[in-house]
Amino acid sequence: MNTQPLPHGAQPLPLAGITVVAVEQAVAAPFATRQLADLGARVVKIERPDGGDFARGYDTAARGLASHFVWCNRGKESVAVDLKDPRGMALVRRMVAGADVFVQNLAQGAAARLGLDAATLCAAHPWLIAVDVSGYGAEGPYAHKRAYDMLVQCEAGLVSVTGTPGQPVKSGIPAADIAAGMYAFSGVLAALVRRGTTGRGGPVEISLLDSLAEWMGHPLHHGMHGGAAPARTGLAHAVIAPYDAYPTTDGLVLLSVQNDREWRRLAERVLGRPELADDPAFATNTARVAGRAATDAVVAAALAPLTAAEALARLDAAGIACARLNSVAELADHPQLTARDRWREVESPVGPLRALLPPIVFPDAPEPRMDRIPALGQDTDEVLAELGVPEAEVKELRDAGVIA
Repeated sequence: MNTQPLPHGAQPLPLAGITVVAVEQAVAAPFATRQLADLGARVVKIERPDGGDFARGYDTAARGLASHFVWCNRGKESVAVDLKDPRGMALVRRMVAGADVFVQNLAQGAAARLGLDAATLCAAHPWLIAVDVSGYGAEGPYAHKRAYDMLVQCEAGLVSVTGTPGQPVKSGIPAADIAAGMYAFSGVLAALVRRGTTGRGGPVEISLLDSLAEWMGHPLHHGMHGGAAPARTGLAHAVIAPYDAYPTTDGLVLLSVQNDREWRRLAERVLGRPELADDPAFATNTARVAGRAATDAVVAAALAPLTAAEALARLDAAGIACARLNSVAELADHPQLTARDRWREVESPVGPLRALLPPIVFPDAPEPRMDRIPALGQDTDEVLAELGVPEAEVKELRDAGVIA
């Protein structure tokens, strides 16, 4: 792993010196532990010898590597161990004994059968922070259901409020996995703070359903306390108008009017219709939402003759929040990311790959650690040597298929 000398007065990355062992797969747990690695933690990823994390096989889009794996696994060490073999489990237990944090997202019940659930590990190692990431939680009628991202998006109601009036759609990103990963990450940080004051670690439980249900807070509270849940409205906002995408001569432009003062500016300086600022049919957000079709029509008529660049310039000059509907390729070349030098290269088994710096910035510390994406079992020998396993035993274990 890379080490960076600290300039005078600088601080280390906040998780430098923390060791994490993870028995993880897919997205939720790997996304959480990648955040820990970026901030300086050593992350040892335990994988099956026969193929490893199954996310390695999702696709080959990243120059032969799987795009999910590339995204979620930089900065980690890969140790390939068969957990079903007692000799392999003995090695993993030795790794955990020297760790600060353990994270797992095996199928419900599998970790407990192996003795790798948070409760068991924390009872044996009081200083350890152990995280169980599950689909639906450890108890309840859904505890043992298989939980993949799209299924949890449906169970959490996200799909019911996403899409057009005639077609519900899932999120284009794995929202349930990301939500759980971020809560696992923040749960580890909170537990580390608590351990710093009490000297004890403890178990942390995260479920995909709980995490995404929290993110559903606006439609959930709107529906529970204010009547019907917000309707699916495509790119439009369910309770604010105008807040939508509008065509120009060369692409869609999105704008958002958050209050009636902004509507006045839009009417006077962009639409060229100052009389609409005081027209009872448009003057308040309530009126504009009730007459959404008319509101959208006057905005669309004003923007339609303009290019996207002209429309954005007018909106910016009037102080109206706006954006262009970018493609993924346009995001990769976004001028704001380029201007702020947000791109780096990460080493991988197929050579350097472009990657974004993580969002958390510590100006008084070195850059986040963006070390290589590991090949399966790339670090097995090194980690076992640190455990004191003799070379002859390593060879024996490899010949028996216990490690790779």
